[in-house]
Amino acid sequence: MKKEILKKFGDKVREERLRKKLSQEQLADLAGVHRTYIGMIERAEKNITLENIEKIAKALNSNIKELFK
Repeated sequence: MKKEILKKFGDKVREERLRKKLSQEQLADLAGVHRTYIGMIERAEKNITLENIEKIAKALNSNIKELFK
């Protein structure tokens, strides 16, 4: 079973990405990560690092704290 925090975080990233009308590839480009990485985060398949959380938050013009609400 997937860890609940990874699922919640992935769901929030997907929600914010869609709200900003970005594809996974566009978000990956903005965050400086590989395009498949965003999908893995959204599906809770990756235990993301703090550094990458910061990159994704900046790419979404969001606060890190907001991604954990």
